[in-house]
Amino acid sequence: MDAKLSRRELLALAAAGSALAAIPTFAAAQAPEKKKVVIAVGGKNLLYYLPLTVAEQLGYFKDEGLDVEIVDFAGGAKALQAVVGGSADVVSGAFEHTVNMQLKGQPMRAFVLQGRAPQIVLGVSTKTMPNYKTVADLKGKKIGVTAPGSSTHVMTNFVLASAGLKPTDVSIVGVGAASGAVAAVKAGQVDAISNLDPVITLLSRPGDIKIVSDTRIVAEADRVFGGPMPAGCLYAPVPFIEKHPNTVQALTNAIVRANKWIQKAGPSDIVKVVPEAFLLGDRAVYIDAFLKAKPALSPDGTIPDEGPKTALRALAAGDEKLAGAKVDLKAVYTNDFVKKANAKYK
Repeated sequence: MDAKLSRRELLALAAAGSALAAIPTFAAAQAPEKKKVVIAVGGKNLLYYLPLTVAEQLGYFKDEGLDVEIVDFAGGAKALQAVVGGSADVVSGAFEHTVNMQLKGQPMRAFVLQGRAPQIVLGVSTKTMPNYKTVADLKGKKIGVTAPGSSTHVMTNFVLASAGLKPTDVSIVGVGAASGAVAAVKAGQVDAISNLDPVITLLSRPGDIKIVSDTRIVAEADRVFGGPMPAGCLYAPVPFIEKHPNTVQALTNAIVRANKWIQKAGPSDIVKVVPEAFLLGDRAVYIDAFLKAKPALSPDGTIPDEGPKTALRALAAGDEKLAGAKVDLKAVYTNDFVKKANAKYK
């Protein structure tokens, strides 16, 4: 009898020990596999990437157990190069790069959305093109973009194609996404500019540019691109995502939380959070730009299922070879992490 009881006790103790041992294992499984994460971004000051800045400034990445370093570049194409080259882990960039990279045999996957419309504006200089009438007038002109190959360049090609112009019909000039872009227009170094806020508002308020196409307006973006065009997002090489699912979940949680905070925030809340340098010397302009951009920012991080198809169509406008390209569009994005993040931050 005692022997049986002893065995029961031993079994009970063993079960309890197993349960206790499982607790740290479970906790470890939820912790980020890689706590130190380098995110490359092209134009961190842009409202296009406001969720990234909010997540950083309000400590949302730290709350998820991450030590995030954000490295800023002149444009999204350069940020992508940093990840391809191995100096960064994740890109905060335009969604269409995931489609382009799959075509190049270097699969990338987007896992959380920051913008549901590109927020890119194409405007012509009132100084060098005072008599501008149609997009066809841009033939032979210089157009400033954040960086060649970036989403601002893709948008330019798409608008040009709608007027029957080829990418080679214009000269593309990289002007960055800050004060240098503003200076390039004011000095007459470019005849048109494809850029984002706050740069666009800084140029449009004093009348330095005439707006031709404005995808800060979601309905306008859907019309221009023929469907939902996902914009700023976090994406990474597929092997990184598969190897570090908890890290990717932590990044997603922080961005979704930031998305939701922005939707409830007023202009005064925003200017308190963003670094002073991002205001480009004019707080009123930044507030105006925020109010224009806010509807185009994602409310919950979800990537639309039709988005990859729209992105491929936009890319094909600048490269005819892509029109018939076979792409596994379901492989360039996932909403799995976003669903879990939204369940956590309702």
